[in-house]
Amino acid sequence: MGVVLGLRCKECGLEREQAPVAACSACWGALEPIYDLDHVRKHFRRETIAERPRDLWRYHELLPVKADDPVGRGTGFTPLLRADNLARRLGIRELWIKYDAACHPTLSFKDRLVAVALTKAREFGLTTVGCASTGNLANAVAAGAAAAGLRAVVLVPEDLEAAKLIGTAVFGATLVGVRGNYDRVNRLCAQLADRYGWGFVNVNLRAFYGEGSKTVGFEIAEQRGWDLPGHIVSPIAGGSLIGKVPRAFRQLVELGLVEDRPVAIHGAQPLGCNPVAGAFKSGAAAPRPVKPSTIVRSLAIGDPADGASALATIRNTGGRAEDVTDAEVIEGMRLLAETQGLFAETAGGTVVAAARKLAASGAFADDRPVVLLITGHGLKTTETLSDRSPFSMVIDSKLEDFEAFWDAKEAVA
Repeated sequence: MGVVLGLRCKECGLEREQAPVAACSACWGALEPIYDLDHVRKHFRRETIAERPRDLWRYHELLPVKADDPVGRGTGFTPLLRADNLARRLGIRELWIKYDAACHPTLSFKDRLVAVALTKAREFGLTTVGCASTGNLANAVAAGAAAAGLRAVVLVPEDLEAAKLIGTAVFGATLVGVRGNYDRVNRLCAQLADRYGWGFVNVNLRAFYGEGSKTVGFEIAEQRGWDLPGHIVSPIAGGSLIGKVPRAFRQLVELGLVEDRPVAIHGAQPLGCNPVAGAFKSGAAAPRPVKPSTIVRSLAIGDPADGASALATIRNTGGRAEDVTDAEVIEGMRLLAETQGLFAETAGGTVVAAARKLAASGAFADDRPVVLLITGHGLKTTETLSDRSPFSMVIDSKLEDFEAFWDAKEAVA
């Protein structure tokens, strides 16, 4: 597996040994693993990777764990799909969908991160794990802990979507609803990590957990024949994913697996929770916390832990950030489903709607390939589409009733 030399602060550069810690002790900056790339070069080659099982662990040399029997076998390596129908509607020459709504076992990209975090938790000897979540992470931690034989304690805002609550409780996790938004839940989890010494994947295991997002970037490169795209459009919640994908690309370049070329990283947020997009548009130096008010619960983090680095990633890569209304989110969900037969949750609708705005503003005028990151399945947020009946018509079981309905429908088509 991977050979990690320690942890390094992204802000001040201070290095320290591996441990379940939330942040840098000197400046409270985010921590990232340091890899022995000389070791990685000996084993991490296109031909050897191609022979491995099709899950995230095919990239194990660049993941921060030692275990030979990791959590999450079968997780990752989700489809990268050409989206020509949607491309025509959005005015994009070449469009691809990275569809993590198909991720094992809980239908979101969070399964990747949890596989890495829980593997690391077992390495540290932790027996109880948990998270603060807006829904998808709760599902993933509960499922991963059940499979790994760990106890799970999951805290969420009490008013999350019903499907996400049920999809957590069914795995036997201790599910605690908290009055208030995600930011309050996260603060409480930081206190619980200190009080009980549990492994909260997005608190004191965050330095390892976030590395799971790199596998999205590794897969995109490999599935494109070890060729980088021109643009990535990523949703922004806590702000980790949008920074980890270009980190994956940089590591592949450094190892000589892909040609070094610029990839513009674009961010998508709902207008009702847009600290990063708002800062980008206003030219602010850093995001300012906001109070979330949006149907996009999975992106409703008003004070994202990696918000500043997400903003820097967008600016440093020549990307842009867009925010979209809740109505545009729903339209984006329907558009993806009707054009490509893919059902995404509200975060996916946010990405599609933002891509439409980005295309209209000329962000993709260079005609380089665009990849949209769809991070969760629409079955998790079906209530957002309940504004209209799913039936075209309700009739009696008579042929003449259907004929009347069909004739009327065809007459207006």
